[in-house]
Amino acid sequence: MALTHWGFVYTATGSAPGGDFTVVDTGACRTILVGIDGPDEVVGVAERLVDEGVQLIELCGGFGPVWAGRVIEAIDGAVPVGTVGYGPEAVDQVHAIFS
Repeated sequence: MALTHWGFVYTATGSAPGGDFTVVDTGACRTILVGIDGPDEVVGVAERLVDEGVQLIELCGGFGPVWAGRVIEAIDGAVPVGTVGYGPEAVDQVHAIFS
């Protein structure tokens, strides 16, 4: 099976309640990018993405394994959920952005 529909969720301060949705559709793959104001909105967004038929959900690196676990539990494992990771060479830079 080919990947034809997936979602990526990231945090963006000032996003609309429930998320700012942007769709990129190449004709062969539909990507839904969702900016949310804070991590507490990710579960509801993930449930919506599953309802819309995504095949997988990827979370930006700011979420980490705890939020990924909450999403997996909330969607009852309906689709794979992954997180972006940063290598040790980027830790100081990422910390500076989010601190």
